Amino acid sequence: MPTDALPAVVALAGPTASGKSAASLVLAEALDAEIVSVDSALVYRGMDIGTAKPTGAELARVPHHLVDILDPAERYSAALFAADAQRLVRDIRGRGRRVLLVGGTMLYFKALFEGLDAMPAADPRLRADLEEEAARRGWPALHAELATVDAPTAARLAPNDAQRIQRALEVYRATGTPLSKFHAREAGVPGVTPAYRVQPDLFVSLEPADRAWLHERIARRFDQMLAAGFLDEVRALRARGDLHAELPSMRCVGYRQAWEALDGAFPLDALRERGIAATRQLAKRQLTWLRGMPQRRVIACDAPDAVAQVLRAAGVAR
Repeated sequence: MPTDALPAVVALAGPTASGKSAASLVLAEALDAEIVSVDSALVYRGMDIGTAKPTGAELARVPHHLVDILDPAERYSAALFAADAQRLVRDIRGRGRRVLLVGGTMLYFKALFEGLDAMPAADPRLRADLEEEAARRGWPALHAELATVDAPTAARLAPNDAQRIQRALEVYRATGTPLSKFHAREAGVPGVTPAYRVQPDLFVSLEPADRAWLHERIARRFDQMLAAGFLDEVRALRARGDLHAELPSMRCVGYRQAWEALDGAFPLDALRERGIAATRQLAKRQLTWLRGMPQRRVIACDAPDAVAQVLRAAGVAR
């Protein structure tokens, strides 16, 4: 395909452990593209092992953006991501290079492609009330309550996902409108000009034909993280003294379970089982999000020629 006919903006999504990172490096080089990370965990510095962050060599191989931009004590949001990503897309295209959006945070993709309604700011009183209720009733009970008022949001959240359950109920109690309604297709991201929403020329999704293949990959990667010193990484984060378990950074899959284990919530030798189970649940939620994105082009990530198929979809030969 002639160079000027290649897609200018490509999105590459998929569940965790589906092979996005490896495919993205090959595709970015073939397209002469820069990578914009669409990942709510990779933004944090010092969280390398548990996020499977690209290595220094990989980051040097292809320019990456929105990686290591925040301290774990800071907070990020879909709206902030959309504003940052839109700015980056304009800047990269202005330099005459292509853009490859890569990641598995589906809310970020949705915010970038479609926009989000302006949601109410956090209400400390409501938040305190919900925390008190959770202490009495447990987060699974509040998750069940959420299911009665906002079934779509409850369906994509784990019963113990305290941060997101709390926010969804807070929004509903403050406005009488379910959080899922705020994620409306026609709404605008706060602070972002709708005219600059990003519409990729190609949206590729790596999804397994055989879910067992993905589960085996998840288990193997978690084992590799443990062998690489993941627990020591979390111990170092805890030792700072300014982080706590309710921060978004520490609620990332794997980090949450490691933090709880180090708190003594369950034996350390149960961390592997719990971490793998939580990662499988994350992958299930990611696939649910992806099924709601009909514009995607699905490629089986467990196919032996998956990377070659991605390159063909983008019009470049390996």
